[in-house]
Amino acid sequence: MGPGPPAAAAAPSPRPLSLVARLSYAVGHFLNDLCASMWFTYLLLYLHSVRAYSSRGAGLLLLLGQVADGLCTPLVGYEADRAASCCARYGPRKAWHLVGTVCVLLSFPFIFSPCLGCGAATPEWAALLYYGPFIVIFQFGWASTQISHLSLIPELVTNEHEKVELTALRYAFTVVANITVYGAAWLLLHLQGSSRAEPTQDISISDQLGGQDVPVFRNLSLLVVGVGAVFSLLFHLGTRERRRPHVEEPGEHTPLLAPATAQPLLLWKHWLREPAFYQVGMLYMATRLIVNLSQTYMAMYLTYSLHLPKKFIATIPLVMYLSGFFSSFLMKPINKCIGRNNSGAFVYGSMSFSDKVANGLAVMAIQSLHPCPSELCCRACVSFYHWAMVAVTGGVGVAAALCLCSLLLWPIRLRRWDRDAQP
Repeated sequence: MGPGPPAAAAAPSPRPLSLVARLSYAVGHFLNDLCASMWFTYLLLYLHSVRAYSSRGAGLLLLLGQVADGLCTPLVGYEADRAASCCARYGPRKAWHLVGTVCVLLSFPFIFSPCLGCGAATPEWAALLYYGPFIVIFQFGWASTQISHLSLIPELVTNEHEKVELTALRYAFTVVANITVYGAAWLLLHLQGSSRAEPTQDISISDQLGGQDVPVFRNLSLLVVGVGAVFSLLFHLGTRERRRPHVEEPGEHTPLLAPATAQPLLLWKHWLREPAFYQVGMLYMATRLIVNLSQTYMAMYLTYSLHLPKKFIATIPLVMYLSGFFSSFLMKPINKCIGRNNSGAFVYGSMSFSDKVANGLAVMAIQSLHPCPSELCCRACVSFYHWAMVAVTGGVGVAAALCLCSLLLWPIRLRRWDRDAQP
């Protein structure tokens, strides 16, 4: 009996990414990280304390941005998957990243700059309409850059270790971005205070935020987009998007039946029937609310409740961020003890959407309760920001603890979808 057919040669494994390629990918989200840090920390402070817009108007613009981000994220992800066959030479995900980067660069400086053409007699609603389109364009660009950058990881590497390494490098530059924003803010505030301080001027007045600080936030936004543009250019020059492997059509050697061990995972509509989906969703949303609300209102609390000099709106957030970063190193051993469970693009997309919309609605609700709607600050706003930091974040913390207790009482047990059980 003659020898059988020759065995098919195994496909060669792709070469690992070089250090330059890994670093070039890691800096691709640096512009987004810079803008996000400035958006959450200084947007309300700039609109209310520097530009003297009403608390409700400032909250409405932040809500608009969060809703636009929440809506754009799944839409961009869907369109990016549909356009996978387009821009084959440059790469569809890099093309979406480039579109998002251009949108962010062209829109973000206008958000932290005075309204062009507006004067003292311009009504507030007209100024808010002016900022609205720039915020929507910025959030669309931010979502495009984020989705395309994340989806590049499985395109660049296939090894699980390399995926983890790229994610870690990406997070490392997120840390650098936040430190850069707070450090630059402190430097600009320090230089602005030094240049304007006079021997006969009261130091307490020069340390207060006001219309004189418009150049500080404008220059900070220009610095953010300038540095971010350089790193985005390095990303596009050093990252090469690999083509997807060609999926073979079924042929005569293709098995007619899938292996018996393969079990279909839950579809998106089946997630809605799982109690664990709502348990984890509420816990994630609550924890994100604590982080984002404390970051958003910390500068207002330092300025109006504690009456600290304006340089502290940079130093205190920096200390908070660094302490959170160092405490994140404890998550690895804790994660080994308690394990990790959850998966699916629908789950991540739903969590992200609820997180962004909930943050916007929470900020709008707090701003609507502001006791000084017609003036910058009154005596009542001193205790208002104090209770906003204590009661709101504390109440959300209690809700997060209750969600965590529900996970301990009713642990996550996900069912597999049984095709035969479906009607």
